Amino acid sequence: MTQEPSPVVTEEPFRVPVLNLLRLAVPAVIVGIVSALTLLGLSRLAGLLEHWIWDDLSAAVGLTSDSALWIIGVLTATGLLIGLVVRYVPGHAGPDPATLELVAEPLPLRVLPGLALALVLMLAGGVSLGPENPIIGINVGLAVGIGMRFLPKVKAPIWLMMAVAGTIGAMFGTPVAAALLFSELDPGDRRVPLWDRLFPPLVAATAGSLTMMQLEDLDLAVDVPAYTYGGLGDLGLAIAIAVGSALLGLVAVYLFVPLHRLFRRIGHPVLMLTTGGLILGLLGALGGEVTLFKGLTQMQELPGLAATTTALGFLAMAGIKLLAMLVAATSGFRGGRIFPALFVGVALGFAIHQAFDAVPLALAVSAAVVGIVVAATRNGWLSIFMAIAVVPQVTLLIPVVLATLAAWLIVTNRPALVAPADPAPDPAPATP
Repeated sequence: MTQEPSPVVTEEPFRVPVLNLLRLAVPAVIVGIVSALTLLGLSRLAGLLEHWIWDDLSAAVGLTSDSALWIIGVLTATGLLIGLVVRYVPGHAGPDPATLELVAEPLPLRVLPGLALALVLMLAGGVSLGPENPIIGINVGLAVGIGMRFLPKVKAPIWLMMAVAGTIGAMFGTPVAAALLFSELDPGDRRVPLWDRLFPPLVAATAGSLTMMQLEDLDLAVDVPAYTYGGLGDLGLAIAIAVGSALLGLVAVYLFVPLHRLFRRIGHPVLMLTTGGLILGLLGALGGEVTLFKGLTQMQELPGLAATTTALGFLAMAGIKLLAMLVAATSGFRGGRIFPALFVGVALGFAIHQAFDAVPLALAVSAAVVGIVVAATRNGWLSIFMAIAVVPQVTLLIPVVLATLAAWLIVTNRPALVAPADPAPDPAPATP
């Protein structure tokens, strides 16, 4: 007697209701616009305060903004003020930023004013960190806290993704960076096709980038000569530069946790941040004003310095900036590490070109950027995007992708640029 074959059970394909996606478009647009306005508002407020501190106030006391005494004094005072915010303002400006990834858990609404104040002081004071982590934390907290109150049917992870994407889109002036970031994070239900999962965040990213482009002139590009593909030799150069840059990034990675522990031993956040500010001031006095701040404007000044700066000079800028980023990130300042890492990569590229003028400057800069950003972020797509945003030349795509792959082999399985959370109670714990 022959046995009947078992019937083949075919699983029904997972269908995403298109109407649901369209309904999410409305809150996504709102989140994207608000995310851009929050970033723009806090950045402009920090810019006004920066101008007053570094131009008006310095002139009023008879000092120039690039004098060593002024740089040390301002950075130390900035550390003191942010330390007071972290210790005494409700919410304590959020958890220790050294222990957080770019995308973290939503913060309670009561934490956000203190975090915003710490962010503005950090940007205005010249601390070598970018706004990305705090502004994402603020926008995610607003979106989840307010969104869940008015539209509870939209779950918290959706609000989080829309706020992150809207902020990234606004920060870089394009939704492409958000798309690349989320395609690597791959959030949500894996049964749902990727572009269905990306629909709400990309709507938010598009709204955020359009809002920012209407109100602000964003340009990450550095003025370098056009690149002409030079054959297989250029591919080898790109790989070698990216690997060297990634190795430098790994040095920073391995120093990150010991530095964090060293600052944590100080205990009190006011003393810890004041000490960090003093060290940043000394580094700024050593490296000059170009090594201060988040680095975006400063890296666009580097081409103008090429005629008067040697390879060792550019290498010193990169090293001081990298050390300043480590000190700022591990001593409690509220800020992100992408923009200062970007400056380090650009300065390294200029150093390599100054030392070996046969290496095309555009190739040196883009390859150095992908190496350092891969080490700092562990995000290959974001690193490629940053390299092409800094040197927007299509002919660089092949060497940049190969350079990214080579750098990835160096950093994979290595620790990330994040410190482990301290199991002991924080001296200034975030209030729920």
